[in-house]
Amino acid sequence: MISHSMLTDRLLWHKIRHREIILGGNAKLKIYGTLHCASGKRMKRENRVFFRSEEDAITHGYRPCAHCMRHTYQKWKNGLI
Repeated sequence: MISHSMLTDRLLWHKIRHREIILGGNAKLKIYGTLHCASGKRMKRENRVFFRSEEDAITHGYRPCAHCMRHTYQKWKNGLI
């Protein structure tokens, strides 16, 4: 898990381009989702965190976003994850 406040914009873009970061999350709400999610783009920078994988997000106690990851969210909601 990487906090957005610890990254410069240039370093963030570098990590995204090289697939070192593939998911974003909200530290206060403990939700993760895709980097293109409209809900995720509206969150405050100080609440934003990034993950290398879905397993990394789950390990840190985050749940899937209901907007951009509907199928995964339904599995989580039904207790399958």
